[in-house]
Amino acid sequence: MIRTLLATSALALTALPACSAQTLPATPVPQLSLSAQSQAEIAPDFATVRSGTVTRGETAAEAVAANAALMERVFTALRRAGVETEDMQTAQLSVSPVYSDRRVPGTYINEIVGYEARNTVIARINEIDAVGEVIDAMVSAGANNIQGVSFGADETEDAMNAARRDAVAQLLERAQLYADAAGFELCGILRMSEGYSQPRPVATPEMAMARMASADTPIAAGQLTLTASVSADFCIRQD
Repeated sequence: MIRTLLATSALALTALPACSAQTLPATPVPQLSLSAQSQAEIAPDFATVRSGTVTRGETAAEAVAANAALMERVFTALRRAGVETEDMQTAQLSVSPVYSDRRVPGTYINEIVGYEARNTVIARINEIDAVGEVIDAMVSAGANNIQGVSFGADETEDAMNAARRDAVAQLLERAQLYADAAGFELCGILRMSEGYSQPRPVATPEMAMARMASADTPIAAGQLTLTASVSADFCIRQD
């Protein structure tokens, strides 16, 4: 038992110098922190239209039935315009009461006067030139809630890699500029990280129904902007 206690005490004593050494503050390494970014533009190769129908009825069942009939015509119009079934997705389906807003002296009356049904679909259009035609077909079939159009691209990796390379080149060039101007040497990269943003599409604002009534609604696809950003901490050394 005595030998065990002695051994334990000796182990504790030998561990003390190691613990003391670990508590010593590390000498800070001089660093230079910089960031850079680059952008690339590509042409979109598909469009996404968000549209649907809004109907009202005295009862919830009436509103839903009217909406279902109207929305079926919209889906049929999409298929006839060349949109594949797998490129359609329901984004919203709701039924809610409609309240009156009547005021009499000293009283506010808020009562249910009907119901409203909403059904929204997101449709992907793979032919950019057909976007206006598809929108017109939806409106002609009964769509009365056009929420907007956005554009995207499936193949963005090559353009994104070009932006990455340019961002890194800018970063290294800028680091060397600081080193030359301040009179120190770069001795390595301690940390490097990337920031990435999704393609920023050109989106049209919500369109007026009067404009939708004309054939082949004009649509401008524009370009997609890809942004690559990079940041790094450089080790520096004074001469």
